[in-house]
Amino acid sequence: MTDIFHLENKTALITGAASGIGAATARELSRAGAHVLLADINLAGSQSLAAELPSASAVPMDVTCAASIATVFANIPHLDILINNAGIGLVGTIADTSEEDFDRVIDVNVKSVFLVTQAALPLLLASRGSIVNIGSAAGTVGVKQRFAYCTSKGAIHAMTRQIAVDYPKELRANCIAPGTVQTPFVEGYLEKYHAHEKEKVRAELVARQPIGRLGTPEDIASLVRYLCSREAEFINGAIIPIDGGWTTA
Repeated sequence: MTDIFHLENKTALITGAASGIGAATARELSRAGAHVLLADINLAGSQSLAAELPSASAVPMDVTCAASIATVFANIPHLDILINNAGIGLVGTIADTSEEDFDRVIDVNVKSVFLVTQAALPLLLASRGSIVNIGSAAGTVGVKQRFAYCTSKGAIHAMTRQIAVDYPKELRANCIAPGTVQTPFVEGYLEKYHAHEKEKVRAELVARQPIGRLGTPEDIASLVRYLCSREAEFINGAIIPIDGGWTTA
């Protein structure tokens, strides 16, 4: 560990922890000294990751189900950090987004943040803890063919600010807004919608970030670690872009 951004004796729960940004965040917070609770519907994946880390536990959680969340929190005596990372995407305009698909995106991306944060709130108030929500550049700018996804991420940005206003001295709530990050999430999108032209579309995804590359899960995880640390105690209610200059351009 380095001399800064320590998280020793802290307990962190990360949703969607089995892969991508969630897994990288688990590794980074563990490296900082935290005990990490890996919450994911993919229990086998989170168990495999937990086995790699010095102090980690895998917990099965369906973030859209209040009963599943309550079962997990019934066994958590203390919590300092909550990372709301679980999420899904959807391609489509408002005209071709079905009500069922829209509801699913809102349930996974928005309602889950409400349910998990509400369940964690007593523990976070007791520890004067930190919440980091994973938003998106798509919550700040319009992205073509992403009606439901943009809607959901904009809601997460608003939820973050509102929680920070209601609890300005009791806890901290911040949001990271990544650009396109090289994860299984993105690979799944390319395979589902652009299997015949993956490299062409991948190049287009790279091109919309002026820095000239996709983000990495580790890029995001480093910022999560900082926001959870003592050094970031003056940051509250912030929506922080980490997008290679996409939203600036």
